[in-house]
Amino acid sequence: MVREQYTTVTEGTHIERPENQHVYKIGIYGWRKRCLYLFVLLLLATLVVNLALTIWILKVMWFSPIGMGHLHVTQDGLRLEGESEFLFPLYVKEIRSRVDSSLLLQSTQNVTVSARNSEGDVTGRVKVGAEMVEVQNQRFQISSENGKLLFTAEEQGVVVGTGRLRVTGPEGALFEHSVETPLVRADPFEDLRLESPTRSLSMDAPRGVHIKAPTGKMEALSQMDIVLQSSDGLLVLDAETVALPKLKQGTPGPSGSSTGSFEICVCPDGKLYLSTAGEATTCEEQSHVCL
Repeated sequence: MVREQYTTVTEGTHIERPENQHVYKIGIYGWRKRCLYLFVLLLLATLVVNLALTIWILKVMWFSPIGMGHLHVTQDGLRLEGESEFLFPLYVKEIRSRVDSSLLLQSTQNVTVSARNSEGDVTGRVKVGAEMVEVQNQRFQISSENGKLLFTAEEQGVVVGTGRLRVTGPEGALFEHSVETPLVRADPFEDLRLESPTRSLSMDAPRGVHIKAPTGKMEALSQMDIVLQSSDGLLVLDAETVALPKLKQGTPGPSGSSTGSFEICVCPDGKLYLSTAGEATTCEEQSHVCL
């Protein structure tokens, strides 16, 4: 331990100091000083490098007070300009494009949009793939811009809300089950054909079935029978000419008795046949056709 002594003297008094007085220097000297300067220099260099890297990152990533690059932070959420690529699922409440541009969702595999409830279960999903577009929901509905129903599909059935459903395919439309519609009509100057290649075709209406061809003809072709039945009414054939070209004809009478006219006869089972007309009916004479 070093003891320091203090002596008070008056002005003009001379005091001799002891010869063996010790002098202490305050500070760091030698190799310690050099190591300290080197450490401070390295710390300063590290600080400059970090500052330069921070400025470079801010410049490359386009950081600004309103966001980062094309990503801007607004009061309504995030605004993203240009094209963006998401490597993982994106969870958002609403996605919309600018007023003057369209919204494009693109993927090399597929694009899937899902809706979930509060428990995390999927309640609706739209999947656009390379081969098909899949929609999973309890009800699929398409509406116009003014809210009018255009198309609805659910387990109970499919409803087309437009005034007209037009099928433009060359093969027409194929229905595996029944179709309910007030009108079936072809395009102008086109033929309308209803057929069932392997089964039967039935048209039912509580107030009547109307078939009309204003500028053409109507044909009904069948390999078996064509039945026209009215349970409580008449079967009316209203035309200028009713032709039955392949109606079976009875045996002609004796030569000279034919007048060139025929009468239509009806068998008990409803079969029609022709009989040579005479002064009186000849149906009974040629009734062997009914056998």
